[in-house]
Amino acid sequence: MQNNYYQATRRVEFSAPALDADIETDVAIVGGGISGVSAALHLAEQGFNPVLLEAHEIGWGASGRNGGQALPGFSASMHKLTNLVGAGEARKLWDMSVEAVDLLHARIQRHAIPCDPQIGYLHAALKPRQVRELKQEQEELARLGAPAGRLLEGAELRARLNSPRYIAALEDKLAGHLHPLNYTLGLAKAAQAAGARIFEHSPVTRAEHGDPVILHAGPHKVRAKFLIIAGGAYLNGLEQKLDGYIMPVGTYVMATEQREDVRTLIPGNEAVADVNFVLDYFRRSVDDRMLFGGRVSYSKLQPPNLGAAMLKRAVSVFPQLKNAKVEFAWGGFVDITRNRTPHFGRLAPNILFLQGFSGHGLALTGLAGKLAAEVVAGQSARFDVFASIPHARFPGGALLRTPALLLATTWFRLRDML
Repeated sequence: MQNNYYQATRRVEFSAPALDADIETDVAIVGGGISGVSAALHLAEQGFNPVLLEAHEIGWGASGRNGGQALPGFSASMHKLTNLVGAGEARKLWDMSVEAVDLLHARIQRHAIPCDPQIGYLHAALKPRQVRELKQEQEELARLGAPAGRLLEGAELRARLNSPRYIAALEDKLAGHLHPLNYTLGLAKAAQAAGARIFEHSPVTRAEHGDPVILHAGPHKVRAKFLIIAGGAYLNGLEQKLDGYIMPVGTYVMATEQREDVRTLIPGNEAVADVNFVLDYFRRSVDDRMLFGGRVSYSKLQPPNLGAAMLKRAVSVFPQLKNAKVEFAWGGFVDITRNRTPHFGRLAPNILFLQGFSGHGLALTGLAGKLAAEVVAGQSARFDVFASIPHARFPGGALLRTPALLLATTWFRLRDML
């Protein structure tokens, strides 16, 4: 069994050197995921001279190894967002999340990124309570002006999702799926071509606030008028003021061997996710594999026998896969916030941060980079709508934060089971 399917099917050639000298720039960006490379692309297109520093390789983190599901909205419900910021601001957030999906597809087309985009998504329910929640979601989406998606049940559901586990599914005509690593690398290549300077294997160990901001990366320094922090779950304590607002949570994906019967499991080629708190999410790959994600882990260790464990979950959804072979299994951390909404803000007038996409960031991270570039260019109104979402640290401090989250998640798992 190999490690990462996306690495094995990489189609975008991209390379960048390590930082080997002190440099000055308009804007420094920490983090080579979609948020970071998106900011670099937008800034370069506007005539700025951005410098991006990535500790590993572009797309090394969640941006390059997630489930590949691109959808509008947020991990938190629109009802929850309305309670947090009010109806007017919640509507602005929804509209920008739709813009994020449109932006993703526009970039794929403009830069000819070979990432196999596909439109179509199903939110699946396992029990009557969840069906009621899907009906409420359907009403909420209609109120927001989203394209009407039908609630599928019975034979109509089986024709679209050939699984005995689910009793209903809500269509989402805005969402879809793609190859996330190729997309991330394609954005980075476009940013590089537009004039952004990108450095891989250049971890930032310290950031001195001031004007300019001074970043320390090994023996070298980067001086910048603006700093955009987009490290997500991998900041490693770079900014103490951000500690505790996000929790790195491990999530995992496996890919089967190529199988003709995969086409019969999801005939319409939609991406699918259930609506459990700890959810399963899955889709067909372009080469007819089942890509199946789920599980969560709060330790720094990958679960043992990952491929077999993920296949067991997949077989509970699709018994047809009982004799499947797992050829790839991988995982890593995503950054979640306490209220499951994105966490944007400022640490200083010239220091922005983007984090906390809570497993819902494939499209939204691209818009986040665009909004950060708007702030640098003097237009902060849209960024400030996101920054207005209230956030709190996870309780328990550095030692008890993870056990507290584990207890809370166990409660929600029990709720899903009962």
